[in-house]
Amino acid sequence: MVVLDACVLISFLGAGDVHTEAAATILDTEDQLVLHPLTLSECAVAHGRGNRLGEFRRDVERLGLDIWTPDKDHWYRVAQLAASTGLKPPDCCVLEAARTLAGSLATFDDRLAKVAASLGVTVDDGK
Repeated sequence: MVVLDACVLISFLGAGDVHTEAAATILDTEDQLVLHPLTLSECAVAHGRGNRLGEFRRDVERLGLDIWTPDKDHWYRVAQLAASTGLKPPDCCVLEAARTLAGSLATFDDRLAKVAASLGVTVDDGK
């Protein structure tokens, strides 16, 4: 199972980004690909501005991305992670999802990757 950080999906859908090739490598897997609901929203914003949310929804479905539903205590664990690591809550959401699901975390964010690795989470940057 691979939990995707927003930067991975944004890079993949925004062809031509410096990380597009690495994002394609990450998404080309037999592993289950998971999006946190906040990540889904983060990624959809640009499409919403261009009245292309339908296109974004089709991309999510075409890629076979599963939207994870957090348990009721998830948000408290996210707050604790943010307090203890200094990461922003959206980064803590994907990190905590990866921890809860015992999956890896796909990200191009060096700071998030470093914190995730320090907590024993496997990080995939597509390289």
